Amino acid sequence: MDFFLKETVPLQQQTNSTNQYPMNIKHLLLGIACMAAATLSAQGPFRFGTSTNPDGITFEVDRRGFIIGGKHVLPVMGEIHYSRVPEHEWRREIQKMRAGGITIIATYVFWIHHEEEEGKWNWSGNRNLRKFLEICKEEQMPIVLRIGPFCHGEVYQGGMPVWIAEKAQADAKQYKLRSLAPGFMEATRRLYTNIFAQADGLQWKDGGPIVGIQIENECRGPWAYYMALKEMALQAGFDTPFYTRTGWPKLNGKEEFGQLLPLYGDYADGFWDRALTDMPGEYAKAFIMKDPRLSAVIATEALGTSQDTGMNTSDLAYPYLTCELGGGMMASYHRRINMSGREVKPLAICKLGSGSNLPGYYMYHGGTNPYNPKHTMAETQQSLATNHNDMPHMSYDFQTMLGEMGQPNAISWNESRLLHQFLADWGEELSQMDVDTLSDHYARRGAFEFFNDYVRFSNEEGISCITPRNWQLSEGVTIDWATAEPFCKADGIIYMIAIDGKKPQLSINGKVFKAKPNKPFKAAGTTFCVLSRQKAHTAYKIDGKLHYSDGILYKDGNSIMEETWRTLPIQPIHALTKEHDGLRNVTMGKQRVAAQPTESDFDKAATWSINNLSEFNETLDLYLKISYRGDVARLYADGQLVQDNFWNGKPMLIRLSDLVGKRVELKILPLGKDYPIYLQQAQRAELDKAPNGILLSLDSIQVIERQTNTVE
Repeated sequence: MDFFLKETVPLQQQTNSTNQYPMNIKHLLLGIACMAAATLSAQGPFRFGTSTNPDGITFEVDRRGFIIGGKHVLPVMGEIHYSRVPEHEWRREIQKMRAGGITIIATYVFWIHHEEEEGKWNWSGNRNLRKFLEICKEEQMPIVLRIGPFCHGEVYQGGMPVWIAEKAQADAKQYKLRSLAPGFMEATRRLYTNIFAQADGLQWKDGGPIVGIQIENECRGPWAYYMALKEMALQAGFDTPFYTRTGWPKLNGKEEFGQLLPLYGDYADGFWDRALTDMPGEYAKAFIMKDPRLSAVIATEALGTSQDTGMNTSDLAYPYLTCELGGGMMASYHRRINMSGREVKPLAICKLGSGSNLPGYYMYHGGTNPYNPKHTMAETQQSLATNHNDMPHMSYDFQTMLGEMGQPNAISWNESRLLHQFLADWGEELSQMDVDTLSDHYARRGAFEFFNDYVRFSNEEGISCITPRNWQLSEGVTIDWATAEPFCKADGIIYMIAIDGKKPQLSINGKVFKAKPNKPFKAAGTTFCVLSRQKAHTAYKIDGKLHYSDGILYKDGNSIMEETWRTLPIQPIHALTKEHDGLRNVTMGKQRVAAQPTESDFDKAATWSINNLSEFNETLDLYLKISYRGDVARLYADGQLVQDNFWNGKPMLIRLSDLVGKRVELKILPLGKDYPIYLQQAQRAELDKAPNGILLSLDSIQVIERQTNTVE
């Protein structure tokens, strides 16, 4: 769909959706709820904790969203799991997340990562939550802790230790998981107490970074269970400006309003889906503007495919905030999703256009599961609690803005951060604007129009953008309309970004200006510049000025750092030591989807040795990039599993520091044409043309270097 009939026709006049309307019953209900909430103070109906830090800065919540220091903000939240990222990389990756526009970090605290054996707590190394929080404080990065007890995050048993699941099996009356059973509640009390010991002195009221706590995850209730958990968190010492829960699924029974902020989510695709087809069910609805905040596609394997997405007046009295917008997606064994990165911006634009005042991404940064010699630390169909999907044992890359090694996805990294810079400069204005008009592809909030007709698979050439309409930029300067997106204000210039395929034009105070890409021009006493999209992808606003780089620019103290990734000309020596022994027998797992290979299945794998790695031992910033075709690949160092990958067409990446000085083996299982798994079109085509219906090849092993230099 071409959303401009001609370059000068207003966007609103060009949408051809049949369900556009200026006002409907749902909006009327929202208006009533908003008027009622507006008469209350910022914290008004919400029963939250201390909102003022030692410097007197307040962090409050009202019906629109967050207020910091008395100023409405439109923050951006991104998920990273500290225990899935090496401790020595934390600071750099937090700094890069800020460069990407993240202003709040969310992280799960996985119980199983800290108490694998009952009573034996581990808060060291990559599990050192206190150190992670201290770095967030030093980097002035607010954080929301998602403290469980159930987290999910595709972790073994949803993050609950084996020992508590075994107790639940033996004595459900005392230890039933995620219930008010006394034994389970007492174990959870100890969990909260131990988490708080790591967080003590680092809450907002202490001058620390912790601004919020999430209670549980993806739980129907009962509400008494939520309240018991919140009370235990308070008793443990948590006292934060707000407390949250996931807004899905709909609760069983009545909620007490104001106790927990519901945060919502949506995904462009889901590894959990049972269908072996492109975007089954309602995934396409992630790409339209819509009233309901609830998504019908999250966790369908556990919650069902007919989830109630209706909203009521109490729901609408909360601000519209999200915590799980699909920043990417994992590949499960039965469903090999390959995300391009194009999905992220349309998803965020549809939520912002529908009234959301917090894009919260899951994930924003991938990671790697900790190794456990006793069992995988990832979700499987065989685990006792979360047993819905077979996931890679080690990799949790998530194909998101920053992958598990911190490598950028060029499309999602750049497109999302450009959007986030707009929110940083003009989010305060946007946060105060209500939804005036809403249709499938078009929404208007005050001075901004939101358009999207991109849909994964069905319309990947679609356009996704935000454009101004009667926007009073400053006194005496009004942008009547523009065929370019607002980007930022820097160097005394208003920067905008050209929309692919459109001639950049701005109507300012009634006069139309045809902009030349990357060339500043004056209008109404103001300097404007429309950047080409290519140029914008290199632009970073740092300390009020634009800097340009083909890499990642981020601040480290007073220094500007530049991170680039390159392929080294030297390749590791590898040799085939064993041919594959044919296809394995793929069985259906406990959840009636294809089960991933067992350890014994890898006896059939083709095996390569990788030998000359000792010469690369001078740096920690080198990686092996393995491009292959097949079913599953595993890399071992001295017999220990270091990395694994379910083939979806993308290479696997491994830290070279985990391999140097060790005996390194790569095992790849062949992929059979008739395996009951989902592959996207390009990968399915490769499998279909494979000789004898068996796909297996090692295409290349390369060494990738992360280079970091000081710019100024």
